[in-house]
Amino acid sequence: MYQPKPIDSSQITLPEEIRELTEKLAASAHDHWALGRMREGWTYGPQRNDELKQHPGLVPYDELTESEKEYDRTTAMETLRAIYALGYRIIRD
Repeated sequence: MYQPKPIDSSQITLPEEIRELTEKLAASAHDHWALGRMREGWTYGPQRNDELKQHPGLVPYDELTESEKEYDRTTAMETLRAIYALGYRIIRD
């Protein structure tokens, strides 16, 4: 039986300059998701319709609701925290 075992990042506090990356990474994740859907033939629709391949999330990141943005933000933040938990650091050129 599958038992998820995410990297434990519970003790990680990210530096502020790294936290600032969250919104950019969240927007990029949304754009990658949307591009993948569009390549599969999906288009915008007011309600999700798998048969017609329509999805209400196929809009620019800025047009998502706060709760929709929060999903991408959480993913981005947890990825950054996992990087630090694994001993890596991010340095801006």
